[in-house]
Amino acid sequence: MPELPEVETIVRGLRPTLTGKTIERIRVLHRDVLRQPPRDFSARLRGRIFESVDRRGKNIVLHMTGGVVLVVNLGMTGRLVWARPEARTTHPAVRFTLNAGPALVYDDVRRFGRLEAMEEAEWALRDQRLGPEPLSSTFTARRLHADLSRSISPIRSWLLDQRRVAGVGNIYANEALHLAGIHPQRSPKSMTEGEARKLHRALRRTLRSAVENRGTTLRDYRDASGNPGENASRLRVYGRGQEPCLRCSTRICRLVFGNRAAFYCPRCQPFESGTTA
Repeated sequence: MPELPEVETIVRGLRPTLTGKTIERIRVLHRDVLRQPPRDFSARLRGRIFESVDRRGKNIVLHMTGGVVLVVNLGMTGRLVWARPEARTTHPAVRFTLNAGPALVYDDVRRFGRLEAMEEAEWALRDQRLGPEPLSSTFTARRLHADLSRSISPIRSWLLDQRRVAGVGNIYANEALHLAGIHPQRSPKSMTEGEARKLHRALRRTLRSAVENRGTTLRDYRDASGNPGENASRLRVYGRGQEPCLRCSTRICRLVFGNRAAFYCPRCQPFESGTTA
């Protein structure tokens, strides 16, 4: 599933060329990816000009003229790409014909992603329900520790809750927890201030590195030009069950809870608070 680094990579790929373009025509090929009737969706967007291309959490946020916002959540396999031969849009769901250049296509194999055109005020309310951006200056170790102290759910599940931290998914939650030496099933409330600082640093380091490497492609993810990300070879635990830990050579464990697989090193990430390897 595209997470913060993948969405940020797509946004950076779209921003220089898409800004200033006008939507001339919209073709909805699969209406199930829309959060509103196709007629309403098209009527809100046709003739609008892209003013900015941004990201909020896992969402691509496209601000248009007339106070309209197009919000694209990529779901599990969604892609927002330029309609070029090399991009290989094999499962197009929505096609935006622009006044110049190639068309913009929302492509989604499983069609779990969602697109919605809304007013600025609607988006502002939606935005308020999301947690802080983990790479922003407002996301501090002190704030993280205070938020953690109010929860007893497993820390991996806590990190996946977009109301807690916006943009973190299963890949980077697992990677950050390994880097911080924290077991994925630890209670957030049990975290010391020092552990919160370690997790804060690990999250930011993990996400920044993945952005620099243009995201993680395990199967479906591609950037706006149709290119895969380069971060998969740098994963330390995610998807590496039974392989040796890159830090201590202990076999990586795979554990399923909350309907999602977690990967961790039992030596580097002991369950007990304050235990060291």
